[in-house]
Amino acid sequence: MAQGVSGMATSRTAVQPMAAPAYWHDAKEELMKRDRIMRRLIPQFGDMQLTARGEAFETLAQSIISQQISVKAAETIWGRVLELCPKCTPAQVLKIGAEKLATCGLSKRKAEYVIDLAEHFKAKRVHVDKWIDMDDEEVISELIQIRGIGRWTAEMFLIFNLLRPNVLPLDDLGLLKGISINYFSGEPVSRSDVREVAANWEPWRTVATWYLWRSLELQPAA
Repeated sequence: MAQGVSGMATSRTAVQPMAAPAYWHDAKEELMKRDRIMRRLIPQFGDMQLTARGEAFETLAQSIISQQISVKAAETIWGRVLELCPKCTPAQVLKIGAEKLATCGLSKRKAEYVIDLAEHFKAKRVHVDKWIDMDDEEVISELIQIRGIGRWTAEMFLIFNLLRPNVLPLDDLGLLKGISINYFSGEPVSRSDVREVAANWEPWRTVATWYLWRSLELQPAA
């Protein structure tokens, strides 16, 4: 599912940061050597860097809740969910059930998705303790078996929770816009264009993507 800038903002800002990836400095240096756009962009953000976001279950639940709604609405609904489920564990969510979750402002379908997520975690149909040793596509394949989680949500999880260094979210509208503005003078870009630009970023595509997201903050309001 393609996502806009507002959808990305929710998943990136609503959880307290924890730790930064060890590879970040080396990745910055490599990208600036290889790519003239990165050489211009990266210094503009000083010591800012990607940081890990929350626990796996909570992060994914929040991602489901945030889909297709504004940042403000998502934050309001999430706050209500935390009032019902302060610990936000799978067991607590299952105990509350879909009907009570829906009273927080979730659609019936989204409430069912969060319950399905909790069931996957409680039944250990997702292997959280093994994700660190699994490659990106293996983790994505596991996550998209959960209702309400598509490839984009799984890729955001790889970036913001597992801190994987080489994720290229081709369906992300923010990435497409960042590449359009910085590499193609604002002209529309295709997946093929994105892959061609990103080939120069390996194995640090996550880092380049993050800086292109940040670059959108520098654009004047429409």
